[in-house]
Amino acid sequence: MNLLSRILPLSNVVLDLAVTSKKRAFEQAGLIFENHHGIARTAVFHSLIARERLGSTALGHDVAVPHGRIKDLKEPCAVFMRLAEPVRFDASDGRTASLLFFLLVPETATQIHLDLLAEIARLMADQDIRQALAQETDPVQIHQLLTQTPDLNAEHPDADSSRTGQ
Repeated sequence: MNLLSRILPLSNVVLDLAVTSKKRAFEQAGLIFENHHGIARTAVFHSLIARERLGSTALGHDVAVPHGRIKDLKEPCAVFMRLAEPVRFDASDGRTASLLFFLLVPETATQIHLDLLAEIARLMADQDIRQALAQETDPVQIHQLLTQTPDLNAEHPDADSSRTGQ
């Protein structure tokens, strides 16, 4: 189990969504967060757009991790969305993205925010995982892949202390 297992319910795994732009993907994520977590879709959309204006959240290799902070949110939550067709995401490698991890955290949740982003980045560094996410047709299998991959940070406890200075 990993951190994603705590914040990514199966109902938040969406496969082969047809959208035409990054903005439309953000709108769809807003609907999911609103319907499944009671977070106003406009708050989600504005938070994601505000963060994206600071710089692209694309990681390259067809992956992006749009994320934002939400006032009065109690716990982090996530959506995994695989798009039917990739969209432009201003990635550093110049490529589009179709594997999107949407992450929302409370305004003051700095450490868990960083830990979640790091976990997603570690998962997406694995070409086999990216390939499985791109090809698997069963949302249950995708969910298991994302949530049952061991927490790589747990294998390296010194990683936490190096980030916090302890």
